[in-house]
Amino acid sequence: MDIRKLDTSDVEALLTAGHLFDEAPSADRARGFLASSGNHCLVAYIDEEPAGFVTGVEIAHPDKETEMLLYELGVDERWRGQGIGKALVAALEALARNRGLRGMWVLTEPGNAPALATYRSAGAEITEDAVVLEWRFADG
Repeated sequence: MDIRKLDTSDVEALLTAGHLFDEAPSADRARGFLASSGNHCLVAYIDEEPAGFVTGVEIAHPDKETEMLLYELGVDERWRGQGIGKALVAALEALARNRGLRGMWVLTEPGNAPALATYRSAGAEITEDAVVLEWRFADG
């Protein structure tokens, strides 16, 4: 397995990994995401084929140190259960540490057993003191 951090020259690589995302990314959105220095996309390859990805977004605030939000993790069904997700999470954690960030966090649903197992195996701890509230905007 080879994990690569994509940059602005890798829009095609991101689009090629589009089947791993919830919805296929557009070229414009991929380009915009990769152009921001606080956005990160790492793709795991097996035999030059995209097998998984993780995206991270740096979250900054005037009175806090910057943190990494693990925004999304996806692994092709054919490669699940083989440590790819854990390796991607570890690679994003290493990137966050190398950038001097305060920490890393992720949100997932309580019933998402595969995600919880992956994040726990990668060293994350569950906190019971968080509640997620959201606003939904039409077609956003």
